[in-house]
Amino acid sequence: MLENQYFQEVERIIVKNEADKKFTELRSNYKDLMAKWNIGKILVEAQGGEKRAKYGDDLINKWSKVFSLKYGNGYSARNLREMRQFYQTFPIWQTVSAKLTWSHIMEILPIKNENVRNYYINQVVLNNLSVRELRNEIKSKAFDRLSYADKNNIKLIDENNKSNLPMTIKDIIKDPIILETDMDLSNIKEENIHDILIKLANIRYLNLGAGYALIGHEYRIVKNGTIHYIDLLYFNYLINCFVVIEVKRHPATAQDIGQIELYVKLVDDTLKRDNHNKTVGIILVPTKNEFMVDYCTSKENIFLTTFKIINKNENIMEQIFM
Repeated sequence: MLENQYFQEVERIIVKNEADKKFTELRSNYKDLMAKWNIGKILVEAQGGEKRAKYGDDLINKWSKVFSLKYGNGYSARNLREMRQFYQTFPIWQTVSAKLTWSHIMEILPIKNENVRNYYINQVVLNNLSVRELRNEIKSKAFDRLSYADKNNIKLIDENNKSNLPMTIKDIIKDPIILETDMDLSNIKEENIHDILIKLANIRYLNLGAGYALIGHEYRIVKNGTIHYIDLLYFNYLINCFVVIEVKRHPATAQDIGQIELYVKLVDDTLKRDNHNKTVGIILVPTKNEFMVDYCTSKENIFLTTFKIINKNENIMEQIFM
């Protein structure tokens, strides 16, 4: 195909794409992504294939001047290079989720590691993350905070076949779990941390991960005439089970583990249905004791992870990793 034919083919897609933007937002987004992907594909082909594409910026610079003049800044040389990178990153169109916008793609493209990239794409699909929420997940290094998951084999979720959804809590638990607040952190006293955590969880500021729905805080269970109060009780629809969370101001002790094992059994005995998986327990602590980490690892459904309170108006990454 001659250069002029490639040029005309890209221009044909641009003209159609600009017209399609007049339709509904969802339809427009899907067609906009497809147009950018197709432009990237043609750019690679016009520049001599995948191996030579990165050396073909002269062609992009030349074409961008014409397209920008006719159709605006959306087709600058930089944008055309990003479209080329989009195609090179996702060479199979069917792997691009309809829930992703171009703004989502722009946040994800700089991520070179495929497992990391797939994790964040799956979070958008599972949780309908906005671009801002995705950016915060990336900045807070949510992938790096996965406590237990195998980070070397993360596949993209097939939206037509949910078989690739996380199947155990090991795939989704984070460490640390981040709690965002408007409070002045310098004024938080240790004895108030427990109450603060419960309050933040109750107003949905406890970012546990995908699939969690809060059932209640200080959840009351009566068994054999004794009243028990669970700090936080969730149900996770992805792993189809209740999740008991106990918040501690100190590193976990054997007594704490015994307590949460009791609460897990109480939930299994009183709330769990036959179609639910076994209840999971999470102990949330400010710091870990390695002996207790090893002790929890030997248990099937009890997990230990840390929390960190941050001011949501300040730099997330600095606060988490300072």
